[in-house]
Amino acid sequence: MSFVTEFFKAVTDILATSGYPAITLGNIIMVCVSFLLVYLAINKGFEPLLLLPIAFGMFVVNLPLTGLMNPPQGGATGGLFYYLFQGVQFEIFPPLIFLGVGAMTDFGPLIARPSCLLLGAGAQFGVYFAFICALLLGFTPQEAASIGIIGGADGPTSIFLASKLAPHMLGPIAVAAYSYMALVPLIQPPIMRLMTTKKERMIKMDQMREVSKFERIAFALVVTIIVALLLPPIASLIAMLMLGNVFKESGVVQRLSGTAENELINIVTIFLGLTVGATASADIFLRPETLKLIALGLVAFAFSTFGGLLIAKIMNVAYGGKINPLIGSAGVSAVPMAARVSQVIGQRENPANYLLMHAMGPNVAGVIGTAVAAGVLLTLFGH
Repeated sequence: MSFVTEFFKAVTDILATSGYPAITLGNIIMVCVSFLLVYLAINKGFEPLLLLPIAFGMFVVNLPLTGLMNPPQGGATGGLFYYLFQGVQFEIFPPLIFLGVGAMTDFGPLIARPSCLLLGAGAQFGVYFAFICALLLGFTPQEAASIGIIGGADGPTSIFLASKLAPHMLGPIAVAAYSYMALVPLIQPPIMRLMTTKKERMIKMDQMREVSKFERIAFALVVTIIVALLLPPIASLIAMLMLGNVFKESGVVQRLSGTAENELINIVTIFLGLTVGATASADIFLRPETLKLIALGLVAFAFSTFGGLLIAKIMNVAYGGKINPLIGSAGVSAVPMAARVSQVIGQRENPANYLLMHAMGPNVAGVIGTAVAAGVLLTLFGH
């Protein structure tokens, strides 16, 4: 009998010190949310490269007593995710992501048609609109700026800005930013059809000119000079974006370019996704402010799409009906998904329509535009 008693006592002690008694309703809700994100990433293919690690980070951090995000205390080491999170805290991961993005990006369509910068700028309208709405709802300027940048549909930039201005909202902002990026094919088409006529959607654009290697490299260097000097707080993002692009366009460092756009960005994506998801604990995520944040993020994204389409319609008039307004929706920073949506909608109306490369111009302009918008907000409210 003593053995049985001791056995049950040991089992009871293990259960008493385990995480099971500590599970709260909030933990259960957040675990269910993480499972939903896993489903969307795997079954629906919504930005799986980042949504899946974010979802898993959210899942495991909401299992009580794991201590994965615990800081070091009393001589004891901190949790694994705490140390990985320093890559976000010290602005390392987002610029490294930009390095990989730069190595994968073709700025040729933007160089061939510089007016696409207007579309990238127009698509930032939602950022400032949501910023004003957030202020009216009682958020601080720093929180409002971090929420507004979701409209740019650029996850790394959203994380970069939130980590500086509103670190306590980093988890919800990252999840909202990447969720809306993933939902581009669902959110944008209704707005595109509402904002354009069938005749406009059928416009077939002329082929763009060939862009030389010199122009491509000069563009990267000139943009770095202009933006880094104008907005020093985002110099790391722009510099790494353009460094990656110079690797790609130079043609002499294929190993570096290949590493930046493959191994490096993949490793950083795992660490970034896990640690950002791990900030979405129940006590932070399940607040009324979070629901407002998610709603404002959708407003920001919708109005950014609206702004890009509006500028494209104006450009179409200015260019004598030669610009298909659908490419304006690609002014958000979701590369290349937003450009693909412009292509799909355009081909539905006119099977001979090939808008992908035309839409890539405003799409990559949106990457620069969102970084600039973040720099403006950081300059104004980062003190």
